[in-house]
Amino acid sequence: MRIWSCFGLLFAAITLICLPQTAGAAGSVDPQFWAAYKEKFLDPSGRIIDNGNGNISHSEGQGYGLLLAYLADSPSDFEQIWYFTRTELLLRDDGLAVWKWDPSETPHVKDSNNATDGDLLIAYALALAGSSWSRNDYLAVAQKMAKSILSETVVTVGGRTLLLPGTQGFTSSDRKDGPVVNLSYWIYEALPVMKALAPSDSWDKLAADGLDLTDDAQFGPRKLPPEWLSVVRVPAPATGFDVEFGYNAIRIPLYLIRGGVTDAALLERLRTAMIAGDGTPAIFDLMSGKVKEPLPDPGYQIVGDLLACVLHKTKLSDSVRRFAPAYYYPSTLQLLGLSYAMERHPECL
Repeated sequence: MRIWSCFGLLFAAITLICLPQTAGAAGSVDPQFWAAYKEKFLDPSGRIIDNGNGNISHSEGQGYGLLLAYLADSPSDFEQIWYFTRTELLLRDDGLAVWKWDPSETPHVKDSNNATDGDLLIAYALALAGSSWSRNDYLAVAQKMAKSILSETVVTVGGRTLLLPGTQGFTSSDRKDGPVVNLSYWIYEALPVMKALAPSDSWDKLAADGLDLTDDAQFGPRKLPPEWLSVVRVPAPATGFDVEFGYNAIRIPLYLIRGGVTDAALLERLRTAMIAGDGTPAIFDLMSGKVKEPLPDPGYQIVGDLLACVLHKTKLSDSVRRFAPAYYYPSTLQLLGLSYAMERHPECL
């Protein structure tokens, strides 16, 4: 049973918005872990620094930062991150965020395209924080973003409802093999909240079709999804990209379990396929099934551990329960994983 909470939102008139309970609750991130994350990745300006990618900032990182600040129940940190996000990234007329901010470039933003996963994370975090902390200003922006995500990036093609990775560059008008999607952009826990903000049955269809595509996208001997998937007819790896299960794709099973997906066969297939013979997650070449790069960081390891926890009641390993952040992306995944375990599966800790 889904639990809903209702909050008033003030525009020209009062609109009642009911938000479903999500996979994350304020207070589910250990304050000591959040303090370590902030010290490593949060600039005083409010930008989250991707130290594994030239110290840039991006809408994904700002969205993750906002979500983690909410999960850590830290309104002051949330506001700090939000200030940078709204002043430096929310530059588009449609209310979506530009995807990249580069400290080494002048101007810092040179590409106005969005990244839809970043937009989803920002809107989702704003909605949760606005509801929990009675901030109608956060809710107002979240609602505007949800409406724009729906109108600008959710499309129906060939009977499928799809999430375009950005407003430009991924449709059949942009590419011969378009539309092209990235299955790691489906943030399942956020979709019911988007539906509450911008009511439409398309959100339900988007979730269902994302699951179907993830189930269908079985390539190579490991039967894993690629980073970039063409869905022009039969799903196939998109041209112009490495045919691999990579850094983006490794968060697909994390989003599935945080979103409440209980398809044991799908989760088990992903769990076993994403782990190399030595027990370490890896980037795989899909056609050969061979390891391209092992991923020993606990932030990657926790994804497989959580799947084992959910499916087989296995406790998380000691290495993933300790938090010593080194790089932005795996450290973010680790905190999201630990937050989920604390709230939904404390028996695994």
